[in-house]
Amino acid sequence: MKNSITYKKNQARMRRVKAIRKKLSGSASRPRLVVFRSLNHIYAQIIDDDKGITLASMCSKSKGESFTGKKMEQAKEVGIKLAKKAMAAGITDICFDRAGFKYHGRVKALADGAREGGLKF
Repeated sequence: MKNSITYKKNQARMRRVKAIRKKLSGSASRPRLVVFRSLNHIYAQIIDDDKGITLASMCSKSKGESFTGKKMEQAKEVGIKLAKKAMAAGITDICFDRAGFKYHGRVKALADGAREGGLKF
């Protein structure tokens, strides 16, 4: 029986994801920055939906990268480092996909870090 609170919350988030993805799509000229937030880490990818490929990605548990501080600070660092990777790949304009998460806290910190790194959305 799947009546747990986390199951219902995840189902509601998946419904929001579908609604967002109906309106939002990444292209070669303006790829999509999608964010996933788990309890301990934050993940971000820049995706070209036309070709179905990931152009750049970064997460708070990447090997070879060191992220210090609390989760909010780590999310901002992930956004800055992802923006640097994207700029090196020639990506400046993106559309932001929050993947059903509320735009506050770590998701907002990552977006602010990406803007600070030079991405426009």
